Amino acid sequence: MRAMVLVVDDEAGVRTALTSILQEENYEVHAVESGETCLKWLDDNHCDVIILDVWLPGMDGFETLARVRERGLGAQVIVMSGNHNVESVVRAIKMGAFDFVEKPLSLEKIVRIVGDALSQQLTEDRTQRTNLGQ
Repeated sequence: MRAMVLVVDDEAGVRTALTSILQEENYEVHAVESGETCLKWLDDNHCDVIILDVWLPGMDGFETLARVRERGLGAQVIVMSGNHNVESVVRAIKMGAFDFVEKPLSLEKIVRIVGDALSQQLTEDRTQRTNLGQ
C-alpha cells in the first residue's frame, strides 16, 4: 500500500509541482486549496503526511494544524511558508508539526522530509503497538 500525502496550498503551481514530484516517488497524492477543504477531505480519507502552507485564505495553516491535532489524526504534518521567521517555526513545532520548510521549495528537500516523516510515523506506530501488547 502506497503512502498518502495531502498537499494543502492556495497556489495552484505549488500544488501541481508537489503532486508531480511526489507521484514520481510513488506516493498517492491529493491536493486541496484551503484548510477548510483539508478538514472536509480528512473526514472521509486517511493520509500519512500533510504538507500544509501557513498562509491560506480563510482558516490559516496554524488553525488547520490545531484542528488536525484535535482530531487525533496520526498524520505527520510538514508546515511550509514563504514568510519564514523563527516564531513561526517554533509555533509549528510546538503544535506538533514534524518539520517546517521555507518557500521557495526545494523539491528534493521535500521528498527527503516526506520520507523522514513516514519513517518516523512507522517507528511511532511500532512503538505504540509494542506498548499496547505489553
